Amino acid sequence: MERFLSKLFERMQNTKAGTIFAFMFFVIAVLLCIFGFFKTLFIILFTLVGFFVGSFLFTDTNRFKKFLDRILPPGRFR
Repeated sequence: MERFLSKLFERMQNTKAGTIFAFMFFVIAVLLCIFGFFKTLFIILFTLVGFFVGSFLFTDTNRFKKFLDRILPPGRFR
């Protein structure tokens, strides 16, 4: 995943910002046409929350283990 993100950021540095934002707003416009405003807002919100939670939990394996220990008590399932 880290390799993918580094390649993506390298390509974004070589690409003009107008192209990136045009693509982003095209995707948002298609979502708005298909689903409507509130459903699109819901999709975008949960996508951002999932990205930030995933990047927060999976950057450090110890943090992820502590998170699992809070949800599933140690010794019960492991």
